[in-house]
Amino acid sequence: MKPKYKRVLLKLSGEALAGPKGFGLDTDTISAISKTIKECVDMGVEISIVVGGGNFWRGRTGESMDRTRADHMGMLATVINSLAMQDALENVGIPTRVQTAIEMKQIAEPYIRGKAERHLEKGRVVIFGCGTGNPFFSTDTAAALRAVETGSEVILLAKKVDAVYDSDPNINPNAKKYDKLKFIDVLNQGLGVMDSTASTLCMDNNIPIRVFGLDNPDNIKKVLLGEELGTLVY
Repeated sequence: MKPKYKRVLLKLSGEALAGPKGFGLDTDTISAISKTIKECVDMGVEISIVVGGGNFWRGRTGESMDRTRADHMGMLATVINSLAMQDALENVGIPTRVQTAIEMKQIAEPYIRGKAERHLEKGRVVIFGCGTGNPFFSTDTAAALRAVETGSEVILLAKKVDAVYDSDPNINPNAKKYDKLKFIDVLNQGLGVMDSTASTLCMDNNIPIRVFGLDNPDNIKKVLLGEELGTLVY
């Protein structure tokens, strides 16, 4: 089957890489995700990835910690995850490059838009680490920014929850699931798809977001083949 998209940005939460352990890195989970990504690359899809860092660091541990320093620590957590994903992808035969918004040239390339696009054109997976490189901006915003910069057609937002709901489905068994949502409704209703900065950036640049569950890594491939899993935000 022919994939629906040519170039996509995949946003993985740090928690997704932790698997059932909930903290750190789960080798089996990362391996399964990497094998699915390989199938997608083999179909001709150009894939870039932004990974969160919540499996190692969730921000300030208290009000006494400086927010800027805490955010820098979170950026470093995303680099750990980026390198883990790079290793897993290269183990299944996918050439991969890590680019970081904060320069650390001994272990990764600095983020350069033209170079990232060239890697994608050559069939390499590009993983963007360190968020935007700025405190006070989440990895959601980094995903939206990199998607705009690299001309991605859609953001694939792989989460623990399988769609967008009007309330937390883990708490409210009667939570309403949305199949489609407009960005303006997400913002007006305060739905936790992405943070408001990321949602606004996608809305202004007409980049849709497909939110779906990563309980089965094959869902990534299913979405690329056109299955309407989860929620489409447009």
